[in-house]
Parts: sequence; structure tokens; C-alpha cells
Amino acid sequence: MSTEEVNDKKENQRENLEELHEETEGSRTIQPWTKQITLRGLIVSILIGSIYSVIAMKLNLTTGLVPNLNVSAALLAFVFIRTWTKVVQKAGFMSKPFTRQENTMIQTCAVACYSIAIGGGFASYILGLNRKTYELSGVETEGNSAYAVKEPGFGWMTGFLFVVCFVGLFVLIPLRKVMIVDLKLTYPSGLATAVLINGFHSQGNKSAKKQVHGFLKYFSASFLWGFFQWFFSGKDECGFNQFPTFGLQAWKQTFFFDFSLTYVGAGMICSHLVNLSLLFGAVLSYGLMWPLINRLKGDWFSEDLQESSMKSLYGYKVFVSVAIILGDGLYNFLKILCFTLINIHGRLKNKNQNTADEDDQKKTVEDLKQNEVFLRETIPMWIGIVGYGILSIISIIVIPIMFPQLKWYYVVVAYILAPSLAFCNAYGAGLTDMNMAYNYGKVALFVLAALTGKENGVVAGLAGCGLIKSVVTVACILMQDFKTAHYTLTSPRAMFLSQAIGTAIGCVTAPLSFFLFYKAFDVGNPYGEFKAPYALIYRNMAILGVQGFSALPQHCLQLCYGFFAFAVAVNLVRDFSPHKIGKWMPVPMAMAVPFLVGAYFAIDMCLGTLIVFVWHKLNKKKADLMVPAVASGLICGEGLWILPASILALAKINPPICMKFLPS
Repeated sequence: MSTEEVNDKKENQRENLEELHEETEGSRTIQPWTKQITLRGLIVSILIGSIYSVIAMKLNLTTGLVPNLNVSAALLAFVFIRTWTKVVQKAGFMSKPFTRQENTMIQTCAVACYSIAIGGGFASYILGLNRKTYELSGVETEGNSAYAVKEPGFGWMTGFLFVVCFVGLFVLIPLRKVMIVDLKLTYPSGLATAVLINGFHSQGNKSAKKQVHGFLKYFSASFLWGFFQWFFSGKDECGFNQFPTFGLQAWKQTFFFDFSLTYVGAGMICSHLVNLSLLFGAVLSYGLMWPLINRLKGDWFSEDLQESSMKSLYGYKVFVSVAIILGDGLYNFLKILCFTLINIHGRLKNKNQNTADEDDQKKTVEDLKQNEVFLRETIPMWIGIVGYGILSIISIIVIPIMFPQLKWYYVVVAYILAPSLAFCNAYGAGLTDMNMAYNYGKVALFVLAALTGKENGVVAGLAGCGLIKSVVTVACILMQDFKTAHYTLTSPRAMFLSQAIGTAIGCVTAPLSFFLFYKAFDVGNPYGEFKAPYALIYRNMAILGVQGFSALPQHCLQLCYGFFAFAVAVNLVRDFSPHKIGKWMPVPMAMAVPFLVGAYFAIDMCLGTLIVFVWHKLNKKKADLMVPAVASGLICGEGLWILPASILALAKINPPICMKFLPS
């Protein structure tokens, strides 16, 4: 054995001993809940939450498709604190051990923070109220009232978020034990995050170092690539993000690779099925349907109409997308509801049988330890009831002042129904990992728009949608994080406090992230980078609720019927056909996005899925370890470049070169 190999062996043994010491001292000895939340943890949480708020906002305002970033946040927390402790130790200071409980706290706080950027409606119901979206929806469109406009403002947006999001934190607290311990709901995403965090703190320094190194390498490459690209994007339709990869004809139909490493990284995180569904939707819409319908200009719609008119081709794009989303959403809403009711009925039926004793016998020592820690530091029921009551009263007073079109009695009814809706959604998510909050929001949107009438229906529908969606989403995220806490032996009290801190930070950072883009870029331009497609979709849903089908362009209703039925049929085939057939069925919700946005980002994400597929074929073990780190690096690097790019845009400093391709 060579001297170098001996030194490597000694180094590995030393690292393993250090890791074992940290594991013994830091993770197995569970600290009181007051010590699980640390100052360094809060600083790192704010940093990660702020970075991911900007990244999520970019994804929201470009395509509206945001992958699950929970695993990425847990990895970043681990990277930051490990780097922190190494620097402190090298400076000659003592550093307290980094435990899995602290890792869980940081991940929870960061996720709660950037979840507001994802679910706060900045690219959907809030942006749907601004004047540009009103004009894009057709000034002459019946039901699209000129009074149904409210421009974005930091003050009212922050106040609205604080009011509606904090209600969701308290709504399911009394059911915490029932859902996690008694019903043993799995919450797959929460469990996967917990498994990852436990793995970080038990796999040894060697694997952790590989992940940290991989993250930093691809983060740096992605950031520098974003910087390099900026120099060539001097005007609209310039730069690498308009590179005609497959020729100019394909480029005109949005089929090109736009060199966005953010979406390549997102494609590495999303499943193969989601990415291929995006590509299928792009081919079906921009490759086939829209070119064919455009040839019918003068027959189906007037040649004199502007391209952005809702009575022209653009109207077909919007309403067909809405039909697919509603078909998929309604099917899954009913499926999860039925699944939930059947499951609850089955549990009640077996309640009197001796299943409890059998379950107790099956429990391992680790299961019993998890339950003991989870139940030891309870959150009193009165906190949930009083918190929900007080915040609901504040909300009932404040929201009608912000939105006079949404009457106080509608808000009262919404908060009476909210606990049962939040329970159904959280229970369904615990079984299937599907957070259906946006569907509850859409139901509220249609109902309120129809009840309120033509003048006030659009604003009442969009504001009511935001109210229900926010409460149900936050309650579901909290329950998912309770599952992570249960599996990592983290105090639920510390978890709840961490979630509250993250939500408060998110209610400020999310509007700031939004205005970073809103002030620096042309947000909502259907032909620009920041299309914000869901703002237009949500406003037109509200118009449909107010006006009915008269808002649709010619022959569009028949197309909408067809695609609504298609979305339902695809789901039925997936659920009831043999697995070898069902696994090939596309995801309608993913298909709907490129119908309005275009094909370019689907190509980016399919490249990401191809990288993961090939990597798994070549070296599955390494791919399982490194894919989350590499994807996180790609997303964070280019995402972080948005900050200096926005500052340059606000300072009116334009890129010096316009790289554009023209036919010869």
C-alpha cells in the first residue's frame, strides 16, 4: 500500500470518528425545543428563503411552473451550516454541533418563507387584478369591468398576505396528533425530506463533501453563465435565450433551446412524466393546433384583430388552457375527496376492532421514540382555537376594506368552511402527496364571481380565491412539516414557531421579490420573457364565472369541451387501466402550461430529464447522491444572477450587445 493510500485511509477514519462524535453528541441527544431554533439557523433560513423567493418568483412569472424545492432547501441548509461550522472552527472558536433538528428547523423556516412567493398569487389572482391583465382580457369583453382593477402595491399586498396566511397556521393545530400519530398519514414529500435530513447526519463526511462540492461547482457555473448571457441581450428577442436551435421556422413556433440552466435544473427535479407531458403539450399546441387555427384567420376570427385580443388566436390559447386545467383539477378534486371519505369511513368502521393493539405490537423502538417526542411537547388546543378565532375576526374586518367588492358576509362564510376544506386537503395530501389548494381556490373563484355580479364579480372572485387558497395551502404545508418533524425527532413546538417565523418573513420578502421583477422587467407582456400566464388565466376564469360562455371566441367552446373531456379521460385511463398502459398517460395540468406559454421551457426541462435518465443508467448510486445537489446548484446560480440583473435594469444600464438571428 502506497503512502498516499495510507494517508487517505487515515483521513477517512478520522472523518468517520468526527462524524460519529457529532452524531452522538448532536442528534441522539435531543435538545429542548427552545434550543432547537438557533440564531445562526434563523440567519441561514432568511438567506435561503430570500434566495428561493426570487427563484420561485422568476419561475412563477415566466411559466407558472415551480418544482418542489423542499429537498433542495434541506440540502442548502446543510451546506451553509457545515461551511459555517468549518469556518468558525478554523478561526479557533468552538461551534455547537449541527443537529438534524436544527437542519429541520432551517428547512421548515425557509420553505415557509418561499412558499408565500409560490402560493401568494403574485403571478395569478393578485396580478390578475392589474390594468395590463384587464386590457389583455379585452376591454370590450362583457363581464370584464373597468372597475375591476387594483394595481399591485407593497402595502396592501403585504397586509393581505399577513391576514390570510397566518389564519392557515392555526386552523389544523387541534388535529395534529390525529393526522400524524393516530391516522399515520405518510405525507410523502415531508417524509422524503426527513429521510434526506437523517441521511445527511448519518452518511458520513465523505458523501456530504461530494454533495457540497457538486453544489458549489454547478452554482458557480450557472451564475457565471447567467452573467455571460447578459452581455448579448441588449434588446427584445436578442441573446442566447432566443437562439434558433432548430431553425428559424421552429423558433417562430417557440421550439428552441433558450439556454436557461434554471429550467434544466427544474427538469432534473421534476419527474420524467411531468417533463414529457410538457413536451407533448408543446407539440400538440404550438406544433399542430395553433398553426392550423391561425390559417383560419378571417374565417374563425377577424383579420383586423390585434394578436393579444381575446377574440383572436390568443383567446383560444387562454381558454383551451383553462379547460384542461379545470378538467384535470375537477377530476383530481373529486378523486381525492372520494378517497378521503372512503378512507375515513374505513377507519371508523374498524375503530372498535382490536387493531390498535396489533399496531402497537408492530411498532419498532424508533416508531415509539418518534411518537413520544412528538407528543411530549404538545401545542395546547386553545392556541389553535383562539389564534384562528382572533385572526379570522381581523380578516373579516380588514379584507372588505382592501376589497370593497368582497362583502364581509362572504368572508365569514369562507372562514366557517375553511377548517373542513383545510382538513380534506391536508388529509388528501397525506395520502397522495397532492396539495389541491389551488382547486379549492378555483371553486371559490367561480362561486363568488357568479354570486357577486358583473360589476364586482371579477375582484370578489379573485380576492376570495386568494383567501381560501392561502388558508388551505399554509395548513397543508404545516402538516407536511409536522411529518418531517415527527421523523427527525424535532419538537412540534419549535416546528410551529419556525413555520410562523418563516411565514412572517415570506409575507415581506415575497412582495419585495415580486416588485424586483415588476419594476425592472415588462411583467405580463404575452410576447416577453415574463408572460405571467396564470394572471390572464385566473382573470378569464373570473370573467367566465360572471359572464358565462359568451366570453369565448367562435368555435372555442367546442374545443374547450373536447379538451376538458380529454383531461378527464386521461386521468381515468391512468387510474383504471393496467399499470403498463396507465404509466404512459400524460399529466394534463403540465400539458396545459405550454399551450399558453410556448415550447422553449419544455425543451429545457426535457434536457434536464435526459441528463438524469442517462446518469442513472451509467451510475445509479452516484446519480441518487448528486442529482439534488447539481439541480440545486443550477437553479440557485442563475436564480441569484437575477438580483444583479434587476439592479442593472433599474439603473437603466443595458447590455452592450444584441445577438439576433435573421434569415439570409
